[in-house]
Amino acid sequence: MSYYFSKTLPVGFDEAVRRSVEGLKQEGFGVITEIDLKETFKKKINVDFRNYRILGACNPVLAHEALKLEDKVGTMLPCNVVVQDVGGGRTEVAAIDPVASMQAIDNTGLKLAADRVGAKLKKFIEAL
Repeated sequence: MSYYFSKTLPVGFDEAVRRSVEGLKQEGFGVITEIDLKETFKKKINVDFRNYRILGACNPVLAHEALKLEDKVGTMLPCNVVVQDVGGGRTEVAAIDPVASMQAIDNTGLKLAADRVGAKLKKFIEAL
């Protein structure tokens, strides 16, 4: 089982980030965190790195449901989406598969909730 869904787009990095934020919104997710690894690596360890951004996506309704089922599931939130430059004017977008990440938790209700979140993230990736 893969732990992510992904798609490579024939667009530049900034356009892929824009499309990702908009696509997540269409599936009920908001981007609540944004980590720019290129900038962070340059600033913190003086290393040049490709454009690589981690978007922390949260669907509040589904996150609330998951937290009611398992209060420590917050350690796995938000759902991360990676946007990275793969060269040649192409950008890859990858989203966590929450079903894979929830394998460690023995909670049937949570697994069903993860299925719903996963379906939304997969639909988001496919629609890009």
